[in-house]
Amino acid sequence: MEEVNPLVEVVFRLMVWLYSALCFLPSLLRRDLGQKSSSMSLEEQMSQLKARSVGGTPDGPYRDLKSQQKLACFLKAGVDTLDKVFETAAQHYHGQDFIGTREFLREEDEHQANGKVFKKVVLGEYRWMSYDEAYRSALSLGASLIALGQKPCHNIAIFCETRAEWMITAQACFLYNFPLVTLYSTLGGPAIAHGLNETEVTHIITSSELLEARLKLVLLDVPRLKHIIIVDSKVGSHYPRGIRVHSMTTLQEMQARPENDRKRPQPSDIAVIMYTSGSTGVPKGVMITHSNLIATMTGMAERIPGLCENDTYIGYLPLAHVLELSAEIVCVSFGCRIGYSSPQTLADQSTKIKKGSKGDTSVLQPTLMAAVPEIMDRIYKNVMAKVEAMGLLQRMLFFLAYNYKLEQLEKGFSTPLCDKLVFHNIRALLGGCVRVLLSGGAPLSAATQRFMNVCLCCPVGQGYGLTETCGAGTICQSWDYSTGRVGAPLICCEIRLKNWEEGGYRCTDKPHPRGEILIGGPSITMGYYKNQQKTQEDFFTDKNGQRWFCTGDIGEFHPDGCLAIIDRKKDLVKLQAGEYVSLGKVEAILKNCPLIDNIFTICCFGESYIIAFVVPNQKHLMSLAKECGVCGSWEQLCYSSHMEEEVLKVITETALKAQLERFEIPRKICLSTEPWTPETSLVTDAFKLKRKELKRHYQNEIELMYNDK
Repeated sequence: MEEVNPLVEVVFRLMVWLYSALCFLPSLLRRDLGQKSSSMSLEEQMSQLKARSVGGTPDGPYRDLKSQQKLACFLKAGVDTLDKVFETAAQHYHGQDFIGTREFLREEDEHQANGKVFKKVVLGEYRWMSYDEAYRSALSLGASLIALGQKPCHNIAIFCETRAEWMITAQACFLYNFPLVTLYSTLGGPAIAHGLNETEVTHIITSSELLEARLKLVLLDVPRLKHIIIVDSKVGSHYPRGIRVHSMTTLQEMQARPENDRKRPQPSDIAVIMYTSGSTGVPKGVMITHSNLIATMTGMAERIPGLCENDTYIGYLPLAHVLELSAEIVCVSFGCRIGYSSPQTLADQSTKIKKGSKGDTSVLQPTLMAAVPEIMDRIYKNVMAKVEAMGLLQRMLFFLAYNYKLEQLEKGFSTPLCDKLVFHNIRALLGGCVRVLLSGGAPLSAATQRFMNVCLCCPVGQGYGLTETCGAGTICQSWDYSTGRVGAPLICCEIRLKNWEEGGYRCTDKPHPRGEILIGGPSITMGYYKNQQKTQEDFFTDKNGQRWFCTGDIGEFHPDGCLAIIDRKKDLVKLQAGEYVSLGKVEAILKNCPLIDNIFTICCFGESYIIAFVVPNQKHLMSLAKECGVCGSWEQLCYSSHMEEEVLKVITETALKAQLERFEIPRKICLSTEPWTPETSLVTDAFKLKRKELKRHYQNEIELMYNDK
């Protein structure tokens, strides 16, 4: 909210009223011709029943209204395995574009004012492979792998960035029934070796960059590995004896004959062994069957309105994550185009795009997109920083339009004039055509969700799911603009609440039943690979044969059947005075502070406060230093105790505005120049790297912190 001149507000509202009046008769005529509006006010959205408890009890299980009698397992009759999904798509959409990659034109050096040199790329148009071409390519690759000794039902690994070859490899594995072991491209050496040794793979698909930078360092620790297939043409040398390195292109050019009698998978066969990021320990391999992914695909597709072959999806999140993999499989089943990108080339302002060149969204103009809150928080902060830099009149008009549109959305109305005149340039950041944006992976703040709904002019469907549930859980309906909730259960699963007495959450709580979230249905995975003990702890099968997963998350059901995530059992820490603090909640709120790029909080055992590990925004930190009269480089400012005090003041102010309790506000912080996040490396590794730096501050506390983790 911002103070606005009353006269300017009157003029603005008069213009909007005149525009609305002129548009009223045509819209009324369209309704009379049968094009009735389905818009609802926010109050109507939240009162319309979306799911209910099957047994009528507050603990559930809760199901979508469409699946009260039976949970959905299939999107199309008879298509019960992933190889059938791809075969069906290749038959129906054989000549249409399937997967696209931007042409690499050149790389240039960009010299900065401080003397540093950054590598920037200039990219051309997207080059497309049709469904039929991709199908034949996958068949050829699968046959070539068999010629190299890969056997059906024997694990094969992929350690690669998100790209077209990743999808071709996955489809080849589905066609030939090779269980695909997926590893994050950001995992450290010990985690990579652990996953490869545990699954006993002999073949791995990777990129030349990852081979040289990460995989090569652990080859001696993976004695069973015999064949490395490179997705690009750069094949190096000097590998341990017994390991052969092949180019994927060369393998496919061998014209290996596709196996006519290839062993087709059954619905109960393992399709993917998906390793977690390992942010709090050794990565665990989750066993996902073909039927799990088919069920998840069915549930997700039901929540995406109008999905068809005219849609274009942009893939840039890790395909080793269940959110991206399941989203792309949904696109395959409906004949959509998938254009590949990366976070470094996503938009015109992305870090690797040469100034003046176009980012991937501008060229591709996607209609569908999945995003994690971190990406959306970054867009929100960047746009708001530009708004703050505007002149007084421009800034005033922006906030007038923003607040006006927010009012109209809550009433169920659209604002075409504001969209065209005010939000057009912001919408263009993602190509200008996005009609559905799916958010997952972490909680999305209400402020960011409202911003995306208003400024990007498309619904943000916040969802909730885990690797163990194959990504299935909940997704908000596209017309539901409420915030702080993750929607109703998908049609492929059901959700129960379980009392957690220690945390004070019970199904009998008023006004909403609360408890630990348990998810059941055909999307629930088989458990953890070679880890029966952990599987028995987290999974169980009830007397009706229904499989359930205990998430450890705390939720509450609203009267309309929508779920809100309010806490996490493992995320709660108990302070010295007995107060429980949700570290995830604190982090989610403080990430909205423009001064913070990322934050990780921790509580030392027996202490009465929490500590924050902060990666500050360079531009805002330099600006704050200038205001405080502190001079120095970026690195010097991060090591300045005076700047830590100033940043802590800003963090405290943000926390108080968000109505955090005093005991939830960090009392000490440590600034870091490294763009580290828990999702991209082990927490223990991060603290090993920063141990000396942290010791500079907290001596005894860090020893307790490290040992506790």
